[in-house]
Amino acid sequence: MDWTMEQINQVIAAGPYRDDWDSLLSHPAPEWFTKAKFGIFIHWGAYSVPAFGSEWYPRNMYLQGSPEFEHHVKTYGPHKNFGYKDFIPLFRAERFDPAAWAELFREAGAQYVVPVAEHHDGFQMYKSDISHWNAAEMGPKRDVLGELSRELAKQGLTLGASSHRAEHWFFLGHGKEFDSDVKGPLQRGDLYWPAMPEGGIDDLFSQPEPDREYLEDWLLRTCELIDSYRPKLLYFDWWIQHRAFKPYLKKLAAYYYNRAEEWGEQVLINYKHDAFLFGTAVVDVERGQFSETKSYPWQTDTAVALNSWCYTEGNCYKQASDILCDLMDIVSKNGNLLLNIGPRADGTIPQEDASILREIGDWLRTNGEAVYGARPWKKFGEGPTQVADGQFSDSVKKEFTPADIRYTVNGDALYAAVLKGDPLGEYHFTLLSELGEDSQFRGLIRSVEVLGSGGSCTWTRDRAALHVRTDAPQGNSPIVFKILMG
Repeated sequence: MDWTMEQINQVIAAGPYRDDWDSLLSHPAPEWFTKAKFGIFIHWGAYSVPAFGSEWYPRNMYLQGSPEFEHHVKTYGPHKNFGYKDFIPLFRAERFDPAAWAELFREAGAQYVVPVAEHHDGFQMYKSDISHWNAAEMGPKRDVLGELSRELAKQGLTLGASSHRAEHWFFLGHGKEFDSDVKGPLQRGDLYWPAMPEGGIDDLFSQPEPDREYLEDWLLRTCELIDSYRPKLLYFDWWIQHRAFKPYLKKLAAYYYNRAEEWGEQVLINYKHDAFLFGTAVVDVERGQFSETKSYPWQTDTAVALNSWCYTEGNCYKQASDILCDLMDIVSKNGNLLLNIGPRADGTIPQEDASILREIGDWLRTNGEAVYGARPWKKFGEGPTQVADGQFSDSVKKEFTPADIRYTVNGDALYAAVLKGDPLGEYHFTLLSELGEDSQFRGLIRSVEVLGSGGSCTWTRDRAALHVRTDAPQGNSPIVFKILMG
């Protein structure tokens, strides 16, 4: 199918959602998303071949003086002889097993999966009629997104898709500053097109700003992705907040929401940096969290590795227990966690990534009732450790204590997740003092148990707190107590 602006406008005109903020404000966050709580993000592409620096290797390899530039010349030779495009034949994905991936994600306890469909590098990980620079025609010569979509469905997992295409406007522009393969006539549909000057990439009014041809190409690519794969979640990276994108974001949202109405599906858009009007899509916080509960659903996206989103040699990995503490903090504040992994170029998932996912899955099989479908309590939690508010804060390790507790509610149960085990197994829930024996809620607590351990649990109440003692094993991951009411 050839997507055109006329066809996009026809879909918008025929559906209930118009391409204006007032209309888009009426679109609700899907129930499936608010219940899912945990998803998997996947950064995998031709940038996984050099496995150096990060997924920004395509940009930085052309940035003279950067470590990536020096590494590239030393390892592959001059850029005019070996450019980014020359990694694509080496990106063979010969061991890519989408069924094994999907099974691992299910074992990890994920409810939805968001592969990067196109990163800043401009190489599409799916079959496309818009550009030949895609994984179905080059490199793996497989429709990666399509194959994975089918296997995810077999495991009962929801498909999302991520587009980072907006940043491609400037991402390879440094290649025009010296004798490289980026120079030369570039036409729409080429891998390197348009390779514009970078300018102030954090400036919402940076010049030169994306022109109409590029913006329409961005919209057409995204609508092709929607129609071909029907993802229930569409994630956008940061540069779509540039002012030039605003009219096109409204068209995109109206198109997506109207298509979902046709298909009888619940969908959502994830965005950052106020790109969309608040309430028209779901807020995402990159590598960070909110410090307080929000009345609206939101999402954190972060990675198992601290230094990169894609696979690089020598990745610095987080501990699964730290990720689980973040998960409970996020869920207690009405959020979801989208956790990224980075497969190798051959399609194998590194053992470190897989081990982290399996450890998370083991914990969720025991404690998932405090997560899936859970709602915030009247307060998210208590304890001395402060969680920084906003993005790019997860590089600082949080030193939680046995007094750091996060609360969620599911059915008639209140769940108290202690983020750091106490060697003596003694815990004091100060915020539950109103459930003490002298309060007006006297008798409200029916029972207290620790999930999954098989250990005993005793409890008492007084004016200060609910006091719990357990002989359950005190590991590094959160310990969850189930408190039945009534």
